[in-house]
Amino acid sequence: MIMPSSVCRLHLSKLSAIVRTLGHFNASSLAQPNLELLQGCLRRPNPIPALSKAFNVYSCNFEITNLGRYGKVKEARNLFDQMPERDAVSYASMINVYLKNHDLPNAEKLFQTMPTSSLVAESSMINGYVKAGHIDEARKVFDRMENRNVYSWTSLISGYFICGQVEEGRRLFNHMPVKNVVSWTTVLLGYVRNSMIDEARHVFDLIPERNTVSCTVMIKAFVGNDQLDEALDLFNNMPQRNLYTWNIMLSGYLNANRVSEAIELFNSMPQRNAISWTTMVTGLADNNMVELARGYFDRMPNKDVAAWNAMITSYVHEGLMTEASELFYLMRERNIVTWNVMIGGYAKSGSRGEALKHVILMLRFCFRPNATTITSVLSSCEGMMELMQAHVLVISHGFDHETLVANVLVTMYSRNGDVTSARLVFEHLGAKDAVSWTAMILAYSNHGYGHYALQVFACMLRSGAKPDEITFVGVLSACNHAGLVEKGQRLFNSMNLAYDLKPNGRHYSCLVDILGRAGLVDEATRVVCEEMPACEQDAAVLGALLGAYRLHGGDVRMANRIGKELLELEPASSGAYVLIANVYAAHGKWEEFAQVRKKMKERRVKKVPGYSQIEVKGRSHIFFAGDRSHPQAAEIYGLLQERLLPQICEMGYSKGNSSFFCSHQISES
Repeated sequence: MIMPSSVCRLHLSKLSAIVRTLGHFNASSLAQPNLELLQGCLRRPNPIPALSKAFNVYSCNFEITNLGRYGKVKEARNLFDQMPERDAVSYASMINVYLKNHDLPNAEKLFQTMPTSSLVAESSMINGYVKAGHIDEARKVFDRMENRNVYSWTSLISGYFICGQVEEGRRLFNHMPVKNVVSWTTVLLGYVRNSMIDEARHVFDLIPERNTVSCTVMIKAFVGNDQLDEALDLFNNMPQRNLYTWNIMLSGYLNANRVSEAIELFNSMPQRNAISWTTMVTGLADNNMVELARGYFDRMPNKDVAAWNAMITSYVHEGLMTEASELFYLMRERNIVTWNVMIGGYAKSGSRGEALKHVILMLRFCFRPNATTITSVLSSCEGMMELMQAHVLVISHGFDHETLVANVLVTMYSRNGDVTSARLVFEHLGAKDAVSWTAMILAYSNHGYGHYALQVFACMLRSGAKPDEITFVGVLSACNHAGLVEKGQRLFNSMNLAYDLKPNGRHYSCLVDILGRAGLVDEATRVVCEEMPACEQDAAVLGALLGAYRLHGGDVRMANRIGKELLELEPASSGAYVLIANVYAAHGKWEEFAQVRKKMKERRVKKVPGYSQIEVKGRSHIFFAGDRSHPQAAEIYGLLQERLLPQICEMGYSKGNSSFFCSHQISES
């Protein structure tokens, strides 16, 4: 039997611990043989030929535990297999090694081969099953136990609360023969984690002897539930407070915008750690007190990376990239969070060059980008050239299978008009979530491919993914583009009936537009005036309804009333004035038409021309409505007249309205 050299070395390094352990078990007679074995290791650095009989079961059990503590699972198992004899503690030790190193299957196999039952091993398996989410398996072990201790009861009770089976957890707790402060605190924490604060308070009031841990759990629950006064009352009556409790109260004050009380509490703290200082810096910055936050940051005795990141993040959130950059370059040590904050800040502020520069610096400093880095870069891209370069970065660093990154890619390709590339990214993605499906539905819907969007929606439902409010915006828009009135109405009604989703203004706007484009003006008016809540009647809904009146006519007085409501909502919107003017023009109400234009001039509302932008061979081309300054304007407009306008007319657009808009210099973008 060969003893691994690693075991010898570990024995040597733990010499004093072994001696103490043997003494603890009243086995001093075993100490001398073990010391001799260790001295042999000193003399022979290579593996010794055989495992001495003196290397007994007690020291082997101790070694197995120590090896597991250092992640040496294979070595621990080798030692377990080489033991001449094993007891229940040997099995329990090896099972614990597996569990602590997240290897439940091997722990389970070994547990099933145990010759006799062991309270320690059984309790460990219950805890292992609970951590893995296998609550039923944990219960089976618990029910088969001849004897149970507080640890086995508490582990299973905790498991029921973790998996949301609150009633079963409380029922088991009530049957527990002997309860201690740990079991009471477990139930208390279970209710808090399930957001059942009233029940947690009831349990807290029943605890026979409260300790610092149980009080801290209750204080954190109060703070998280915006019951700061209750938290303060309990805090003030605690017999002992630890630093964690002080920090919770400090965070609670800052989150509740009670800054002066937070400062007073901070100043009265008997001791502070890095978390205390960082909490102050972040909290003050979140309350728009960046300069005061900087003061605390400068006073901080020992600044760790988290503190630097907090201050830099504060500057970034305020758009102060110069100040953030100064701190960034003063840092001696950075982590991935630091880089991501700077890259994300530059991306959001429109400084795409700086964002990419910091990505390159990040790579030079041997930091591997993560999904957050990549999505920041992707979101900052403008134009296909930048997007494709960023896509290369995605692939080269192996993020093309990351769901979050792929979702952003689908959205960005769609935003740049490349639905084909969006679909390729979507198809390449293995683990699609609801956001993935929604992004693809919106990509098709926004570019007029209504039928394709609905096909993707059908696949989404078959996959088991649950649609949300944004998904239905895309689906209803798809029905609008495809002219599917009845399907659009069915899908709108299914939101509440089938998916428990409450339609908002965007959904009503889509439905009104579907009905309006189909000429069902009265039905669209009924939806707005009778069915939808008044709070959801926004400019988009009224604009869609007014558009229906422009296209298909209807009650001019009703159109006039809707127009006035629209102007009240958006008095400075040129689009609202244009739409109202065009409704009057469509009904031949030229006086009213002139009044609208007069109001635009009086209120200095200017029509911002619509424009489109494309990129060809790396060069960007921008076209404004009615603009003929482009060097190829004659060819462009010739092509529009020859090919595009006939297709537009086939889709129901009126040539008469088009010529009218041009002659009166008011057009819809």
